[in-house]
Amino acid sequence: MNIAVVFGLNQVVSHGFGLFLFAAIVPLMRESIGLDYWHIAAAGAITQLSYLFGAFLLGTIGASIDMRKVMIGSGILTSSLLFSIPYINNPILVLIVLAVMATSAASSWGAIVELIGRYAPVNRRSTYLSSASSGTAWGYSIIGLLLIVLVPQWGWEMGWRFASLFGFAVLCLTFFLFHGMKKIEEQGAVKSDSLKFIPFLKTTLLTKTALLACLMFFLIGMTTMPFSTWLNSYIEELKLPLNLAGISWTTVGVTGMVAGVLLGSFADKRGNTLAITVVFLGFAFCMLAFSVAAEAMLILACIGYGLMYFPIWGVVAGWLNESFDATSTMRISGFCMITFGMGGASGNLILGAIREATGSLQLGFLMIAGLSVVLALIGVYVLFSYRSKQVQAIASRV
Repeated sequence: MNIAVVFGLNQVVSHGFGLFLFAAIVPLMRESIGLDYWHIAAAGAITQLSYLFGAFLLGTIGASIDMRKVMIGSGILTSSLLFSIPYINNPILVLIVLAVMATSAASSWGAIVELIGRYAPVNRRSTYLSSASSGTAWGYSIIGLLLIVLVPQWGWEMGWRFASLFGFAVLCLTFFLFHGMKKIEEQGAVKSDSLKFIPFLKTTLLTKTALLACLMFFLIGMTTMPFSTWLNSYIEELKLPLNLAGISWTTVGVTGMVAGVLLGSFADKRGNTLAITVVFLGFAFCMLAFSVAAEAMLILACIGYGLMYFPIWGVVAGWLNESFDATSTMRISGFCMITFGMGGASGNLILGAIREATGSLQLGFLMIAGLSVVLALIGVYVLFSYRSKQVQAIASRV
């Protein structure tokens, strides 16, 4: 079975269900297990910190672990924990379960990056990575269907049980994939000088390419995370119809699903740096339009968010894999997840402070638009700085 499909399904389980199902179902389960708003706020902070911990852990010790075992372990752990939540009546235990699933999600994505870099055909790596990363968008869409079809009829508990059974089914497909997987030798990758952590930092992470990737993801987190966190509040502030919130997130999910395949294919054919630049320019245009005319450009902003947030993880990983071996790419991606989390936390705090000080989110979304322009400028810089190297990479794929 296609590597990208199976790995994308793993993203549905680890990120779609493991990270976002709680936020979708919590209004229905709050009274049943005694969750209050403090618990909900704590869940957001704890899962983010746990995700950062998982990324850091993978970046430091991941080189000595078989990533296939990491993916299998993550699938078993997440699927089991998803099944356990309906039977937990203690809010603190629920928070612990969410924290463990967030750590597992970060490990799962790092493993996907390493395995695609090691096993996928060179001329299809960006397509595979981008398609796999868009599995989170598929998770968004499946959660929406659960809320419409399954949960109203059978209760919120059935939503968790379905997610768990889906996870175990994906686990079986993953076992089947690994059993038949044949290694493809890497071509043109720079080998790491050492698998030890400190030499890795000195020889790999401190290169311009790795630092640029980390900077990109800091800004991606600082723009996309506050956008998704505060969008519904801004829609309410603008006194727009409430059904626009549902339409907006459906737009995000559908755009992410389509963008994952198209952008990855574009990157393989025309180059990762051009794909990065195009997606950052498109995101900046949509955010600027939204900051100027929020009511009229809401759907356009959601298209820009879906276009950038879901596939960019895979495209940047594909770009890194042009300069580093699969293991180093995985470790750098782990640090990118850390900077992404730091940017997301910073952006959310700043928008919260703006809302508190001004009573409006307008300046906050203007800030997001400004940062998106900075991202676009970085994309242009990367395109022209790495043009000759990119041409050589494309030529090696033909």
